[in-house]
This record gives sequence, structure tokens and C-alpha cells, in this order.
Amino acid sequence: MLDSRWFKAAGAAVALTLASATAAHAAPAPDPAAESTAAVVTLRYDDSRAGGWEAAIAAGVASWNAHVGNVKLVEAAPGVRAEIQIVATSGWPQATLGPVRPGGQARVELGSQAVTQGHDKTRIAAHELGHSLGLPDTKPGPCSQLMSGSSAGTSCTNAVPNAAERARVESAYAGGLASRDPADGRILVDAP
Repeated sequence: MLDSRWFKAAGAAVALTLASATAAHAAPAPDPAAESTAAVVTLRYDDSRAGGWEAAIAAGVASWNAHVGNVKLVEAAPGVRAEIQIVATSGWPQATLGPVRPGGQARVELGSQAVTQGHDKTRIAAHELGHSLGLPDTKPGPCSQLMSGSSAGTSCTNAVPNAAERARVESAYAGGLASRDPADGRILVDAP
């Protein structure tokens, strides 16, 4: 006749064996460092034809780079093709609606007419870059919305995308690639 201690010992041995086997076949623990580094899309811009706008462009680029994590704007080296061509014009600011893909093409025109009317150069540059990243205008809108553009008035100097604008750009470039949908390609003119 078997003692109850034998059943307890045998049960413990089976439980230990099952636990070891399960642990051996379990998926490895995720690497937190790998999860926190999402693929980043790098888009190059060329502002060599945007004389007088260099500081505003640098500040607009810095704003986007500080607020979205999976797409980075970098100045193209001389002779390197840029996805975003930035030029200074005498008209109203305008840009190609993206999201521009790596190897794609978008154009940003930084128009002096808006500056003459009293609009902030850095806000203009950040706003127009937002179009290249896939954001349409949200007019009329408050100053807190970067994409409200000129409708926020000349006193508005906000050059920072709000949470919804950031989320939309992050979504367009999720997984390290720009949206599979082709860039819209429409030219958005930011006249009042």
C-alpha cells in the first residue's frame, strides 16, 4: 500500500517537470531596449533656395524632430537628392500634401507675402513642413493647432504640433515606412 507522502512527492515532481518544460518552450522575454527604438524614417530637405528663411526652417525642423519620434528631418548634403525642396517665393506659402516617402518628392514654398502681412516665419516653416508630413490645413482653427495656419491670426507664433497632429504624423510613418497610400500631391496654398 502506498503512503500519501509518496503521492505528494510524486505530484510535486510532476509539477516541477511541467514548469521546467513550459519555461524551456516559452517565448523569450521581450527586450525592452529593442521595443523602445522604433524604426525611424529619415527625410532630407534642401533649403539652398530659401535665402532669408534659414533660421525659421531650422527652428521648424527642430520642432518636428523634437515632437515626433519615428520620422526625422535632416538637411541634405550638397549633391544629395532631398525629398523636400524648400524655396523662398514672393507669394503666399504653399506646400505639397504628403506624407512624402523616402525617395519621394515634395515642395515647400515659403512665401514672403505672409510675412508682409505679419505672420511668424518659424510658424510658417513648421506649418508647411507639416503638409509634407501629411497634414492638411485645419482652418479655421486656434493658435494651438499648428495646421490652423494663417487662420490663427498674426499674433500666433506657435510652431509646435499639438498631440493630434503629432499622432497623425506618427501613424503615417509607423513601422519605419511612410503610409502605403501615395502622397496626396495636392498643392495647399495658405492664403487667408
